[in-house]
Amino acid sequence: MKKAAAPAKINLALVVGELRPDGKHEVATVLQRIDLADHISVERADSVEIHGFAEDTLVRGALTALGVTARVRIEKRIPVGAGLGGGSSDAATALRLANELLAEPVPAGQLHALASGLGADVPFFLSQGPQLGTRDGSELAPVSLPSNYVVVLVLPAGERKSSTASVYAAFSGQDGFPERRAALYAALEAGELASLPPNDLASSPLADELLDLGAFRADVSGAGPAVYGLFADTERAEAARDALANSGQTWLAKPAW
Repeated sequence: MKKAAAPAKINLALVVGELRPDGKHEVATVLQRIDLADHISVERADSVEIHGFAEDTLVRGALTALGVTARVRIEKRIPVGAGLGGGSSDAATALRLANELLAEPVPAGQLHALASGLGADVPFFLSQGPQLGTRDGSELAPVSLPSNYVVVLVLPAGERKSSTASVYAAFSGQDGFPERRAALYAALEAGELASLPPNDLASSPLADELLDLGAFRADVSGAGPAVYGLFADTERAEAARDALANSGQTWLAKPAW
């Protein structure tokens, strides 16, 4: 049996452009793991079995893509449909662990290609460290970023987004994508998380509240609805979490490799 944590992610920035010929949007996004995580175990079996999360489709798809029959147990801690990449992380982790069970594991490039076929975020969870995602988000390049901050996550009460695909489908596009992407690159070059452009795809008044409570950056993650605030010290982060306790579910987290 193989076991591993499947960490959540936040989009430290998400700039969205025109529709590509493949039907996906051009994006530039900065992806950072955090230590809020699901837990995955995988063992060989005579058929594909998924336990612990009845709504799963991505893990099953990962095993099918790899051609492996296995029993997978998913212990969910990442909220579902929140923009934190829980399903993608579960799929990538199951794919990696199932590959390790093979007598002849497939090489990294092939595993990345299988992950890309499952969803744009899935390849990120096979990489290490923060990444810049371009094209449809699945072309990754490592970036060096500060990690000395605490993350306050808020999942607004009563909010649940439609599928990520439908959120993108409803996005009408904005002029000035090259300029916003250039601003993202400039902030990365300077290592200034506070200067990253705001999320093009989703917004929330909770981001403004987090800034008022002392966050040096706050935004919606991915297609939402989860909102994060980055704090320079734990004391302020804890105070902000407590202040927003009535706004929905809250967590404290830290960047994870």
